[in-house]
Amino acid sequence: MSVPVIAFFNNKGGVGKTSLVYHVAWMLAEHGVRTAAADLDPQGNLSAAFLEDDRLEELWPEDQHPATIYGAVRPLKRGVGDVVDPLLERISDGLVLIPGDMALSEFEDDLSQEWPGCMDRKERSFRVISAFWRVIQRGAAAHEADAVLLDLGPNLGAINRAALIASDFVVVPLGPDLFSLQGLRNLGPRLRTWRGEWQERIPRNPASDLALPKGQMQPIGYIVMQHSVRRDRPVKSYEKWISRIPETYRRYVLDEASGRHTSVTRDEHCFALLKHYRSLMPMAQEARKPIFLLKPADGALGGHTYGVRDAYKDFKALTAKISACAGIAFS
Repeated sequence: MSVPVIAFFNNKGGVGKTSLVYHVAWMLAEHGVRTAAADLDPQGNLSAAFLEDDRLEELWPEDQHPATIYGAVRPLKRGVGDVVDPLLERISDGLVLIPGDMALSEFEDDLSQEWPGCMDRKERSFRVISAFWRVIQRGAAAHEADAVLLDLGPNLGAINRAALIASDFVVVPLGPDLFSLQGLRNLGPRLRTWRGEWQERIPRNPASDLALPKGQMQPIGYIVMQHSVRRDRPVKSYEKWISRIPETYRRYVLDEASGRHTSVTRDEHCFALLKHYRSLMPMAQEARKPIFLLKPADGALGGHTYGVRDAYKDFKALTAKISACAGIAFS
């Protein structure tokens, strides 16, 4: 039995995706869900959120990077073996990180070149394309994880294709702007194309002992991130973009007829509208903890205590909804 994998993905950058993965991973762990977070963005932002600079320097030496996701797939890239067990960075008792690596971009060409080879029944092609999934599942088994969260870069390249094939569910973070709407129009058709192409390839696997991901990559919902608020409502300049999200998501991501119009607050596919905790975010980054776990000793004093409380409430509700859609027990 494989551990469910949830990818947080939008091919439009700057929507707060990494911060979202970071906070949801912490919230899952806080509520008894053993969680592994995997950084599959070559920029390594999730790793930088979890780890101190000194530790990152140890993980990213000048030559080989054995303790990162790239190190786990490197023997396969070099043609000297298969994937190896990933290093698990312990964040808390219930939360581990599979560290990312800028060197992962070197694996992009292999993933691109081997994609057609799966249609020719080449075993190496299947091993390369399924490498992320097999590494993630090894790490999840070692941690006895109940869930895996993936942070992906904002593009539609070969690395993200392989990462999404490794995913069971997809959550889409959005900004309230035109660019996010355009991102949805690109994302939905590409997910369906990749899913269909992978289903064509699975029966051509020549190695009976090679387990492969199902490649479901099922969209389960979206989150509107970092909208400005005034008296608990989004600023008017953003309202027109927010109002278009439900229909755009339904039409392009779910491939459904637009039929009816609804607001994001009434849309069953919208997990949350998360406000920007502007003054708390730098404080949380400095303390190396999520904003909802900030304490007075971290500087969360006075009015900040209400923001911490609200953040806990917001992220708990969000994480519970995501868990329910993914079939993960969330207490």
